Amino acid sequence: MDAVTEIKAKLSIEDIVAEYVQLKRAGRNFKGLSPFNEEKTPSFIVSPEKQIWHDFSSGKGGDIFTFIQEVEGVDFRGALEILARKAGIDLDAFKSAGRGGGKEKDRLYQALELATKFYQTQLKGSKVALEYLLKKRLFSKETILLFKLGYSPNTGDALYKFLKAKGFSDEELTRAGLVTRRYRGLGDMFRGRMMVPLSDASGRIVGFTARLLDDGDDGPKYINTPATLLYDKGRQVYGLHLAKDAIRKSGYSVVVEGNLDVISSHQAGVRNVVGAAGTALTEYHLKDLNRFAGDIRFAFDSDRAGINATERAIPLAQKVGVNVSIITIPEGKDPDELIKVDPELWRQAVDNHQYAVDWLIERYKNLLDINTGKGKREFTDVILKIVRELDDEVEQDHYSAKLAKLLGVSNKAMRAKLAQNPQQPSQRLKQVKSTKQMNNFDIEYSKTQQHILSLILMQKSLRPEVDLLESGMFNDDSAKQLFEFIDAHPDFDGQHKDIKSLQSIADYVKIISLQFDELYRTLELHELQYEVTRLQERLIAQYVKQQKKLVSKKLIGADEDEARRLLTLDKELNILLKEAKDRKYDQS
Repeated sequence: MDAVTEIKAKLSIEDIVAEYVQLKRAGRNFKGLSPFNEEKTPSFIVSPEKQIWHDFSSGKGGDIFTFIQEVEGVDFRGALEILARKAGIDLDAFKSAGRGGGKEKDRLYQALELATKFYQTQLKGSKVALEYLLKKRLFSKETILLFKLGYSPNTGDALYKFLKAKGFSDEELTRAGLVTRRYRGLGDMFRGRMMVPLSDASGRIVGFTARLLDDGDDGPKYINTPATLLYDKGRQVYGLHLAKDAIRKSGYSVVVEGNLDVISSHQAGVRNVVGAAGTALTEYHLKDLNRFAGDIRFAFDSDRAGINATERAIPLAQKVGVNVSIITIPEGKDPDELIKVDPELWRQAVDNHQYAVDWLIERYKNLLDINTGKGKREFTDVILKIVRELDDEVEQDHYSAKLAKLLGVSNKAMRAKLAQNPQQPSQRLKQVKSTKQMNNFDIEYSKTQQHILSLILMQKSLRPEVDLLESGMFNDDSAKQLFEFIDAHPDFDGQHKDIKSLQSIADYVKIISLQFDELYRTLELHELQYEVTRLQERLIAQYVKQQKKLVSKKLIGADEDEARRLLTLDKELNILLKEAKDRKYDQS
């Protein structure tokens, strides 16, 4: 991919133009006053779907690059540099690509495509996986092929060996998110799971969602490809490459929570359905969908999580300029369950969508006692906060009048409260948060993780000394994220200020850096080597202790096969601990 394509993939034309022109939605497009001529009637049009602009008053038009050339008075190279900065792209990387050294993304795409085919081949030989897809999920063979579903064998390194034989390096496979370092070396990221490929809007594979086939297994039901050069869960809209034509034709998209719900809906004939890839809704998701239709319908749960998700969606929708409504599924079922009962019920649910604000009013009306003064205050606190997010004054006035009538209060009182801009958060239903304190073991375990990370973050020469560690040994999310970053970037020099993938844990990284300065900066290299090996042994010992407790607990009441598996795991933990102790003493 060249620099121009990369920039277009990262930047939306409506966002760039909005920096220079005040845009308002006009159907599927945006309108504004021409930046090139004095006019009173808007004649400047931006099409998010086509990613072009046209100024009817001057006859000018084009893509994102021609717009910057016109408004900034620069040539193409100047526009390229301006947009590259906005997109956070290093143009020097593409210079080297012209000399044959910058084809990294293409290699990652190739590896992921081959991995998909490998998983598809493995599916044919897995009776358990086929029974799950064909008999439990009721997917047809055509659907399985359309969505390229597969199976990752539980051998540990089958995919790794396959791709190594195809000429891919360890670094390429790690950066693609296909392999990870375990205590015995590099191995497959996904094992014994049903594989669901994740594609970008053009259909290129960027990662995977992997589901356990045995719900009784102790592992997480779903795991995703970690953040990579190609995969960002905050931007991933599952199934968009297969749904976009149906979205254009129907004029709306349906967003469901599970990837398998997407597949079920497509098989049932409702094909304008996508998934949010197992993450909270983001502005990027809405912008991607808005390219094809500005009407977006969410099949959220009716519980607290669904209410919170809807509340988050409304301001995002106002910012992007889309209409958001909610689909209520009968009897609390998810789309997949409803489709199994009768696909027509799912179609009816999609058609009976309710505008998001009205949906929230109904939910809070049932949660709060609006016949009391306290209930009316709490109800208006939460709903009016949402109404204030609406851009249109007529729409705000509509809901002000509706709420006044519903609660039996005057329009004047309701409009007065709507006009307020309270500094304190509104009083809404509160969830009880756990106040459980960390025990001594958890505190020490966390400290060990911080100390070892401070050493390998700031001294890359120490990273080979901790080859027994893997990300699963870090139980703190920030620690795990930092370890995975270091593991994926063995030559990283510790200068983290502008590393985007570390921005979400910036404070944690600062703490880790500070620990190194305070504890280790004055030590000699051989002292640091001994210390990092000692810490590796301690971390593994703590991890083994934690895992053995789980094994002991699960052995109670386990059947023969499960007991055999647990005892094998226990032996592997003993081997790991012995190897860590031997490594420690070798250094001493």
